[in-house]
Amino acid sequence: MDKETKTWLKWMRLGKLYGCHQRADRSFFINGWQMPVCARCLGVAISTPIAVILFFIHRISVSVAFIMAAVMLVDWTIQFVGLLPSTNIRRLITGIIGGFGVTTIQFYIILYIYKFLTQLF
Repeated sequence: MDKETKTWLKWMRLGKLYGCHQRADRSFFINGWQMPVCARCLGVAISTPIAVILFFIHRISVSVAFIMAAVMLVDWTIQFVGLLPSTNIRRLITGIIGGFGVTTIQFYIILYIYKFLTQLF
Protein backbone atom coordinates (compact mmCIF):
# COMPACT_ATOMS: atom_id res chain seq x y z
CA MET A 1 0.00 0.00 0.00
CA ASP A 2 1.39 3.43 -0.93
CA LYS A 3 1.95 6.31 1.50
CA GLU A 4 -1.00 8.37 0.17
CA THR A 5 -3.43 5.51 0.73
CA LYS A 6 -2.08 4.87 4.24
CA THR A 7 -2.47 8.56 5.10
CA TRP A 8 -6.00 8.62 3.69
CA LEU A 9 -6.93 5.51 5.70
CA LYS A 10 -5.63 7.15 8.90
CA TRP A 11 -7.83 10.19 8.23
CA MET A 12 -10.79 7.92 7.52
CA ARG A 13 -10.28 6.16 10.86
CA LEU A 14 -10.27 9.56 12.59
CA GLY A 15 -13.51 10.45 10.81
CA LYS A 16 -15.06 7.21 12.05
CA LEU A 17 -13.92 8.01 15.61
CA TYR A 18 -15.58 11.42 15.21
CA GLY A 19 -18.82 9.47 14.82
CA CYS A 20 -19.47 10.08 11.13
CA HIS A 21 -21.17 7.50 8.94
CA GLN A 22 -18.80 8.50 6.11
CA ARG A 23 -21.21 7.67 3.30
CA ALA A 24 -19.49 8.44 0.01
CA ASP A 25 -22.67 9.89 -1.53
CA ARG A 26 -22.88 12.39 1.34
CA SER A 27 -19.21 13.35 1.36
CA PHE A 28 -17.05 15.74 -0.61
CA PHE A 29 -14.07 14.50 -2.58
CA ILE A 30 -10.76 16.29 -3.12
CA ASN A 31 -8.61 15.06 -6.02
CA GLY A 32 -10.51 11.80 -5.99
CA TRP A 33 -10.09 11.23 -2.24
CA GLN A 34 -13.19 11.08 -0.05
CA MET A 35 -13.21 13.49 2.88
CA PRO A 36 -12.99 11.61 6.20
CA VAL A 37 -16.35 13.03 7.33
CA CYS A 38 -19.62 13.65 5.51
CA ALA A 39 -20.70 17.14 4.46
CA ARG A 40 -22.87 17.71 7.57
CA CYS A 41 -20.14 16.56 9.98
CA LEU A 42 -17.66 18.76 8.10
CA GLY A 43 -19.98 21.72 8.71
CA VAL A 44 -20.17 20.89 12.42
CA ALA A 45 -16.37 20.52 12.58
CA ILE A 46 -15.92 23.91 10.89
CA SER A 47 -18.37 25.75 13.13
CA THR A 48 -17.38 24.25 16.48
CA PRO A 49 -14.10 26.14 17.05
CA ILE A 50 -15.71 29.33 15.74
CA ALA A 51 -18.59 28.95 18.20
CA VAL A 52 -16.17 28.34 21.08
CA ILE A 53 -14.19 31.49 20.30
CA LEU A 54 -17.28 33.64 19.77
CA PHE A 55 -18.86 32.37 22.99
CA PHE A 56 -16.18 34.28 24.90
CA ILE A 57 -16.31 37.36 22.64
CA HIS A 58 -19.98 37.84 21.77
CA ARG A 59 -22.61 35.27 22.79
CA ILE A 60 -25.77 34.59 20.92
CA SER A 61 -28.82 33.90 23.06
CA VAL A 62 -29.83 30.39 24.05
CA SER A 63 -33.04 30.71 22.03
CA VAL A 64 -31.10 31.65 18.87
CA ALA A 65 -28.74 28.73 19.52
CA PHE A 66 -31.72 26.34 19.74
CA ILE A 67 -33.14 27.74 16.49
CA MET A 68 -29.75 27.21 14.82
CA ALA A 69 -29.60 23.63 16.10
CA ALA A 70 -33.16 23.07 14.88
CA VAL A 71 -32.15 24.10 11.34
CA MET A 72 -29.90 21.05 11.13
CA LEU A 73 -32.55 18.80 12.68
CA VAL A 74 -35.22 20.02 10.25
CA ASP A 75 -32.93 19.45 7.26
CA TRP A 76 -32.10 15.95 8.51
CA THR A 77 -35.80 15.19 9.06
CA ILE A 78 -36.83 16.44 5.61
CA GLN A 79 -34.13 14.28 4.07
CA PHE A 80 -34.91 11.24 6.27
CA VAL A 81 -38.64 11.15 5.53
CA GLY A 82 -38.00 11.78 1.83
CA LEU A 83 -39.84 15.09 1.45
CA LEU A 84 -36.95 16.70 -0.36
CA PRO A 85 -33.65 15.25 -1.52
CA SER A 86 -30.69 16.86 0.19
CA THR A 87 -27.45 18.03 -1.37
CA ASN A 88 -23.98 18.06 0.09
CA ILE A 89 -23.90 21.86 -0.06
CA ARG A 90 -27.14 22.07 1.95
CA ARG A 91 -25.80 19.48 4.41
CA LEU A 92 -22.62 21.53 4.81
CA ILE A 93 -24.52 24.78 5.39
CA THR A 94 -27.01 23.28 7.84
CA GLY A 95 -24.10 21.49 9.57
CA ILE A 96 -22.33 24.82 10.05
CA ILE A 97 -25.48 26.51 11.37
CA GLY A 98 -26.55 23.58 13.55
CA GLY A 99 -23.06 22.85 14.82
CA PHE A 100 -22.68 26.46 15.90
CA GLY A 101 -25.98 26.28 17.77
CA VAL A 102 -25.26 22.94 19.45
CA THR A 103 -21.77 24.02 20.53
CA THR A 104 -23.17 27.25 21.96
CA ILE A 105 -25.82 25.31 23.90
CA GLN A 106 -23.12 23.02 25.28
CA PHE A 107 -21.10 26.00 26.46
CA TYR A 108 -24.15 27.57 28.12
CA ILE A 109 -24.63 24.28 29.98
CA ILE A 110 -20.96 24.25 31.04
CA LEU A 111 -21.26 27.88 32.17
CA TYR A 112 -24.42 27.07 34.15
CA ILE A 113 -22.75 24.11 35.88
CA TYR A 114 -19.67 26.22 36.63
CA LYS A 115 -21.77 29.00 38.19
CA PHE A 116 -23.80 26.47 40.17
CA LEU A 117 -20.69 24.75 41.53
CA THR A 118 -18.95 28.04 42.41
CA GLN A 119 -22.01 29.06 44.44
CA LEU A 120 -21.84 25.78 46.37
CA PHE A 121 -18.19 26.12 47.25
